[in-house]
Amino acid sequence: MHNKGLEEFGNMRRRQVVVRRSEEQPARSVRSVKYGECQKNHAANVGGYAVDGCREFMASGDEGTISALTCAACGCHRNFHKKEVESEELSEFSSQTS
Repeated sequence: MHNKGLEEFGNMRRRQVVVRRSEEQPARSVRSVKYGECQKNHAANVGGYAVDGCREFMASGDEGTISALTCAACGCHRNFHKKEVESEELSEFSSQTS
């Protein structure tokens, strides 16, 4: 039995990706993460949709503890809050003034 699909697969070309590094250093970026409004659906078990109205995540405990992942305002885990990432690129060279 001859399988045409395997024959075509054997004739496919491979693509190569070449990465060239420039002599210049790439720009550095700084990321800041903020957790906004809670998006947990408290009525999902009855087929509805209801959020609690919590507008911003506030950690219940100190950084590095398990309670830092629980919101002090609504009691939900941090993953239920909308993650907002802001990134800013920093240049290696600062502007010089004379």
